[in-house]
Amino acid sequence: MRTDARAHHDPAVRGFASDNYAGAHPEVLAALALANGGHQIAYGEDDYTEHLQRVMHSHFGAGAQAYPVFNGTGANVTALQALTDRWGAVVCADTAHINVDEGGAPERMAGLKLLTVTTPDGKLTPELIDRQAWGWEDEHRAMPQVVSITQNTELGTVYTPDEIKAICDHAHERGMKVHLDGARISNAAASLNVPMRTFTNTVGVDVLSFGGTKNGMLFGEAIVVLNPDAVHQMKHIRKMSMQLASKMRFVSVQLEALLAKDLWLRNARHANAMAQRLAEGVRQVDGVEILHAVQANAVFARLPHDVSERLQKRYRFYFWDEKAGDVRWMCSFDTTEDDVDGFLLALKEEMAR
Repeated sequence: MRTDARAHHDPAVRGFASDNYAGAHPEVLAALALANGGHQIAYGEDDYTEHLQRVMHSHFGAGAQAYPVFNGTGANVTALQALTDRWGAVVCADTAHINVDEGGAPERMAGLKLLTVTTPDGKLTPELIDRQAWGWEDEHRAMPQVVSITQNTELGTVYTPDEIKAICDHAHERGMKVHLDGARISNAAASLNVPMRTFTNTVGVDVLSFGGTKNGMLFGEAIVVLNPDAVHQMKHIRKMSMQLASKMRFVSVQLEALLAKDLWLRNARHANAMAQRLAEGVRQVDGVEILHAVQANAVFARLPHDVSERLQKRYRFYFWDEKAGDVRWMCSFDTTEDDVDGFLLALKEEMAR
């Protein structure tokens, strides 16, 4: 089919900055074309969004209800808003995406307070939660109502199902709810080699932000309500939060393409495997230290600052803590062995200079 658009990038250029840098998986693009014909009812009353509910049930049980949204920040902010009162607060790790990378959106748009806890590995525990889970009757303090965890974490570490169950039990005993930011939930499931339900609804998570963009979708995520008693008017809050897509079928069909069979798992397993290949190679380079356990598709490392700056001219990636010399390297569903090996060669060359 003819188009007047032109290619404005070199598809041979690769990087390790973010799994968001990757394009859409061909099976996802095919699904979008499949859904494109004719007219469908707007705002989520289409056949694709209806079928998506059945797909989500196969992963998270018959009680799960999916609400497609535009992006991850929208999913997190809308979900947290539905879980809290106007005086509510959310306990999270200080490295949490909602705290570090969402531009103050939870506070500004949802009107809630984030109560952060420092963790060594990005993971909360019941003991760490209790550093902020107090003062429910103190009108001078925002009321802790939700614990938000990320799976896998922003440091690339993965919670076990038992660890999440302990958090959920602890939070529920205190009258709090649990939100899971699953921007990379597929990578976590692939790492643990268990179904996603094993560490979500089965262990007590109330609401999930399901991530697809980092795992092969073109755009869109979903809020998945696992415990309907935990939320208030999700449908209305999604609209008020500017996350109601008019042509929702194009978000829903992408989620179906990922989840109806095993594309989500194939993509995640591949990205994780490429991160392991990268980590194994990095361990052979003197002067480079891997900082955290490589359990999903991220490798965090420390190396000389000038080496990183030279290497960034050859491959895109981000500093995590520039002062300390810490960097993050991300692998994607489309990262190849040649990509990894080429990067490792460049790393060795720059370290040798």
